[in-house]
Amino acid sequence: MATEAPLYDLVLLLDTAIEDERRDQILANVEHAIEDAGEIVGRHEWGVRPTAYEVHKHTDAEYHLLQFHGPPSLLDQLEHNLKITDFVLRFRIIRLRPGTPGPPDMRAPAAAANAVPEPAEA
Repeated sequence: MATEAPLYDLVLLLDTAIEDERRDQILANVEHAIEDAGEIVGRHEWGVRPTAYEVHKHTDAEYHLLQFHGPPSLLDQLEHNLKITDFVLRFRIIRLRPGTPGPPDMRAPAAAANAVPEPAEA
């Protein structure tokens, strides 16, 4: 019986002083590496948020979440590349257990306020 490849979360904290082109290049490189060896399941941009503590003398960071399936060799490759990439303040790859709920809606409060509310059930 074939088992499905595990689902992983990759949370990236990028420097807020990064130029748009460089940020897009970093994200494109990560996505390309994942797509070469696995499959991207979801992309979530959580925007600039304060960090819980100072990270490399930064009190805020630009948060990105990528959910993907892939082999262990991909994890090693991502870890190596992200460690040596400038403007990546922190990253974490987490293997999710089956049945784990989806990621929270971390859009900016203004975007969430403009979202159409669900109709109330009677």
